[in-house]
Amino acid sequence: MSVTRARTGPAERPARALGQRGVSSRRRRPIRAGLHLDAAATLRRLIVRGDLAPGEALNEVDLSEALGVSRTPVREALKLLEAEGLIELRPNRSARVAPLKRSEIRELFEAVSGIERLAAELAAVRITPGELRRLHAMQRRMERLHERGDLGGYFEVNQQIHGFVVACGGNRTLAATHDWLLARVERARFFALSARGRWDESVVEHRAILAALEGRDAVAAGRAVSAHVQRTGAVVVEILRTTHAAPDSQP
Repeated sequence: MSVTRARTGPAERPARALGQRGVSSRRRRPIRAGLHLDAAATLRRLIVRGDLAPGEALNEVDLSEALGVSRTPVREALKLLEAEGLIELRPNRSARVAPLKRSEIRELFEAVSGIERLAAELAAVRITPGELRRLHAMQRRMERLHERGDLGGYFEVNQQIHGFVVACGGNRTLAATHDWLLARVERARFFALSARGRWDESVVEHRAILAALEGRDAVAAGRAVSAHVQRTGAVVVEILRTTHAAPDSQP
C-alpha cells in the first residue's frame, strides 16, 4: 500500500478535492465569526481521509477560491491545523500537508496508548449502566458499517467510541489531553484502517474492549485498549517503512 496518490497539478489538487465534496466557490460566504473554524474542519477532513496527500502544497489563493472565503480565515485555519500537526507553514513558500513520519507516529501512539489504557481502567470501574448501553449501541452501529464496507462511516463511529471510553473514565484532565492528541493521531488511524486486514482486526479488538468494560475488569480493559492502539500504530509504521513516500524527515 502506498501513501501517494495520482496527482493533478499542484494548484488544482486542493480546489478539486474541495469541489468534489460540495464546496462551491461561486459565491462568497458572508463574513462571520468562526468562519476559519469551518475552513479548518473542511481541510482537516480532507487531510485525515487522504484526499489531500502528505506533502501536498496548499496555496492560500487556491484554498480561498475553493472554500469561497477570503484569505484571512484560510490563513487562520492553516494556523490551527499547524498546531494539530496536520499542516506545515514554511517561510516564503506555500503551506503543505505535513508528511507522516515514522518517529512521530511511534511517539504519538505510545502517548495515546498510555492515556487510553488508564482511561479504560478507570472506565471499567466508573462506567454507568446507561453508558454501557450506549457503548453497545455504538458497537452495533460500527459493525453494521463494517459489514456494508462503509469505511468513512465506520471510522467516524470508531473515533466516537475511543472518545466515549475516555470520557467514561471520569477524568477531565485525561479527556482534555486525549482530545488534543486525537487531532494528531486521527489521520494515522484512518490510514491504518485502509490497510488490508486491519479493518477486520479492529472490529474484533473493539469487541474485546467492550467485553472487558462490561465485566468491570479494569486490568483486561486497559490491556485490550493498549494492545489495540499499539497495533494500529505498528501497522502505520510498517506501511511507512515499506514505502519511499514518507521518510522520517523531509525537506
